Amino acid sequence: MNATPADQRRLLEIADLDTRIRQADHARRHPPQAERVKELLARRTGLTQELSRRAGVRDDLRAEMARIESDVAIVDARRARDEERLAASSNSREAQGFESELASLARRKRDLEDAELEVMEKLESAEAAVVEQEKLIRATNDEGAQLSAEAKRAVAEAEASLTAARRDREAVAGSIAADLLAMYERLAARGVGAGLLRRQTCEGCHMMLSGTDVQRIRQTPDDTVVTCPECGGILVRTEESGL
Repeated sequence: MNATPADQRRLLEIADLDTRIRQADHARRHPPQAERVKELLARRTGLTQELSRRAGVRDDLRAEMARIESDVAIVDARRARDEERLAASSNSREAQGFESELASLARRKRDLEDAELEVMEKLESAEAAVVEQEKLIRATNDEGAQLSAEAKRAVAEAEASLTAARRDREAVAGSIAADLLAMYERLAARGVGAGLLRRQTCEGCHMMLSGTDVQRIRQTPDDTVVTCPECGGILVRTEESGL
């Protein structure tokens, strides 16, 4: 195939723009924050499950504390009633019964107060554990929100770059002979579309050409399209080619 050297050089612009398009498309679909956001989502799930467990322990202790307080209130009410009856009683045997019951109620209240202190200590630790877990979840949510915002900005920037690169490619492609562009696109679909031949090295695949290949290309007219013997891409010759 024959093509003007100018058209062949424009293929390098197309190749560069195609690289920018691929990079922008990848950045648009895979923002750098995405993996960390996924990790944070998984972490938040685990933290939430642990929070639920800790909250359950705390709520059970609250319920136990309420039950003990209710039992203490019942004991206090019975003691007050028995003390009134004891004060009003003139029967010694009846009085002994009240005194015995008051002693039993006093022991019961001591036991309840001991249990109350024990549960209170456990409840204090359980509530602190819940607060700690909630703090971890808030920190995870805050980091996730920040990264999500950054990802949205990165996607928007990539979208803008993609649009600009596609627009520029369309403009450059319109100035290249159709058959040459079709050849480039066919080759690019398989691998390397075009690469600059610089110092006898194909920049499309970064392979140095043999002396025989260099001699053959040196003898080929400038308007004849040549391809790299290594990658098959179009070799664009300039004053930098070392020919």
